[in-house]
Amino acid sequence: MPYKIAFISLGCAKNLVNTEQMMALCRTVGHTVTGDPEGADVAVLNTCGFIETAKSEAIDNIIELGELKRAGSLKKLLVAGCLSQRYREDIRAELPEVDGMLGTGSYTDVVDAVEAVMAGERPEYFGGIHSTYEDGERLITTPPYTAYLKIAEGCSNGCAFCIIPKLRGRYRSRSMEAVLAEARGLAASGVKELIVIAQDITRYGLDLEEKSSLARLLEELCRLDFHWIRLHYLYPEAITEELISVIASQPKILHYLDIPIQHCDDGILKAMRRRNTRAELEALFARLRAAMPDLVIRTSLICGLPGEGEAEFEALCQFLREQKLQRVGVFQFSPEEGTLAAAMDNQVDPDTAARRVELAVDLQSRIMDAYNEERLGSVMEVLCEGFDSAEGCYTGRTYADSVEIDGRVLFTAAGLVPAGEFVPVRITGVCDGDLTGEIEE
Repeated sequence: MPYKIAFISLGCAKNLVNTEQMMALCRTVGHTVTGDPEGADVAVLNTCGFIETAKSEAIDNIIELGELKRAGSLKKLLVAGCLSQRYREDIRAELPEVDGMLGTGSYTDVVDAVEAVMAGERPEYFGGIHSTYEDGERLITTPPYTAYLKIAEGCSNGCAFCIIPKLRGRYRSRSMEAVLAEARGLAASGVKELIVIAQDITRYGLDLEEKSSLARLLEELCRLDFHWIRLHYLYPEAITEELISVIASQPKILHYLDIPIQHCDDGILKAMRRRNTRAELEALFARLRAAMPDLVIRTSLICGLPGEGEAEFEALCQFLREQKLQRVGVFQFSPEEGTLAAAMDNQVDPDTAARRVELAVDLQSRIMDAYNEERLGSVMEVLCEGFDSAEGCYTGRTYADSVEIDGRVLFTAAGLVPAGEFVPVRITGVCDGDLTGEIEE
């Protein structure tokens, strides 16, 4: 019989794509799909288990859904994704409110898991993580003008601090044919902003029998009816001159590149098992900026990796001052069991690491303020995301702002501006890190 199934997705956009695939599978067999667990037969919680904060968020969600079950507002709870893949035995022993589990190799078993859990069983599906099926239909949950396109799964980079290869398997590209077929469907449905994602998009196609490349894929995507194509994440050592040329020359590809560097000190980079040096990072950024003078770079940094002393941290701060990267996420090192970094000597005191995060964030906020000030008086293309009644104006994003992680533009307009419309906005001010402006008639 058909059931009402609520889906909750935690963590990254790559996880969201898997959630959307599970939703489509359930809807295809006749189940009703919702985002509200209250009154549902089954809630499927797709979890992240990457770092401590993500694990805490997942456990809090499990406890809240368990309370709904006890109140009679929810019948069954399935937990999917990275947390279940990583902590199967712990969940079974310590979270009795969980009725069944799906590992990262078993998203496509969701329909069977729902049937089993509603029949009173406690199903556990844990398929192989190195050969998951990535080409299925999705039920897109993002606004109709924006969608993610996941081009690969897993990761083979083996960074010392990261557990993802053990949770998601080795790197495997989807076929060019499958990726383009999905992209054509998204374009036909009215998607205007395509966000190309994977754990590492720069290595796309290198593992396929018919060797391909990200540069070639992007050229094909640019033939489709998208207005913006945004790229997340590019690993610095794999950015080729061919790729730089394609990004710089194709007007649809945004000059916004998410390049996670994690640190700049050579010793720390080596300990992290990263494949570049500070000099190489600086040279890469110089080449990118020469090709794209309006380039916005987003990166991720880790403070407090074992062996990071005051000198290494000061080098990181100096690097930020010199490079003036416009978008930076700063994270405290999380010693994840099963990673090389968790077992390293010279662990940094967590309070010291937290203080360094605060200092780096404070430094970076000043750099971002300066970038915003430089936008004043300019006219920028903005993707309108609707009217915010609390702010009393429209909100949107420029090419420099990715979904949910960067800033917004708050702007006024004389007439109606539909969500999904691209409009020219004259930037007139800055408010709490967001830009403000008015439509340029």
